[in-house]
Amino acid sequence: MKVAIVHDWLVTYAGAEKVLTEILKVYPQADIFSLVDFFGEKDREKIMGKHSKTTIIQRFPMAKKKYRNYLWFMPYAIEQLDLSSYDLIISSSHAVAKGILTNPDQLHISYVHSPIRYAWDMQHQYLKEANLDKGLKGVMVRRMLKKIRDWDYRTANGVDFFISNSNFIGRRIWKVYRRESTTIYPPVDVKDFKYDTSVKKEDFYLTASRMVPYKKIELIVEAFSEMPDKKLVVIGTGPDFEKIKNKATSNVTLMGYQPFEVLKENMQKAKGFVFAAEEDFGITPVEAQACGTPVIAFGKGGSLETVRGLNKQNPTGVFFYEQTTNAIKEAVKNFEKNIAVLKPENCRAHALEFSPEHFQEQLQQFVNQKTLEKWGLEK
Repeated sequence: MKVAIVHDWLVTYAGAEKVLTEILKVYPQADIFSLVDFFGEKDREKIMGKHSKTTIIQRFPMAKKKYRNYLWFMPYAIEQLDLSSYDLIISSSHAVAKGILTNPDQLHISYVHSPIRYAWDMQHQYLKEANLDKGLKGVMVRRMLKKIRDWDYRTANGVDFFISNSNFIGRRIWKVYRRESTTIYPPVDVKDFKYDTSVKKEDFYLTASRMVPYKKIELIVEAFSEMPDKKLVVIGTGPDFEKIKNKATSNVTLMGYQPFEVLKENMQKAKGFVFAAEEDFGITPVEAQACGTPVIAFGKGGSLETVRGLNKQNPTGVFFYEQTTNAIKEAVKNFEKNIAVLKPENCRAHALEFSPEHFQEQLQQFVNQKTLEKWGLEK
């Protein structure tokens, strides 16, 4: 079969792009399509040196840095990509990639990281954070997002089969599109985050993230600032760094950005990893478990699928169910009370379920099954 992969945009190499890499390992002969492609040399090596076929947005003013400003134009642009010569089309979508035009003789499978968050259930949060919840400009943005919702819902009919990156996103797909989906968890580089039995656990907790509001790093720091006998190490930087730094007490160490080896070393040595965000999937808790480190996580979203709670066999962490300092403090107490059953080897074994190899195997099985359903043995 002639295969095309459609990705929203290639600007930075992050979680969605890691999924793209693994899809390419299954279909190395595939051609890539995207709205824009501004990958540097190192990032391009990760997608087998391939260049994508792009839309007119590639040539728009300041598109490299301001491509998101052309959101209003993206639905039209993605529909201009001509994929009529391909048998199998896999879209990797968190924005508009799933909206490409296909015909009845083509098989379109969409791997959805999330329906467009800022157009659907998270619209109010995004508008508030962007100071667009009031005024004439806010009205215009809301009107644009309404048009995008209408387009997004309509184009779901052009997808033959949906894959969700978690059951949490699967429920969002059903809520938004009224379509069933199959969950295939995104790949995590568990081989890079090694479980080393020679590394001894130390008496500190770790959190690591970009410092933006929804990651709730500020909340974690506030909670540990109220527990002076507990040590917390924070790795990461971002817009909220200075504000969070001002709230840190002497038992909280903010390390800022650190290279991978430092992050891995701290993940291996930490007694527990703290994660307070509501994520669609959440990669860092899996990376921590790959290092043999149990997790204290907010019990909503993808964390409920990536962390095994105390009510399950071979648990790998504990949950808290409110994003408050008191809830985190109680979770830390619960964690320390049950730390004997949160075994490093169980954390590692659970993390291996999210390996790239597992992703590739599941994706290939799914596509093969749906190919037979659509075409039988004709192709």
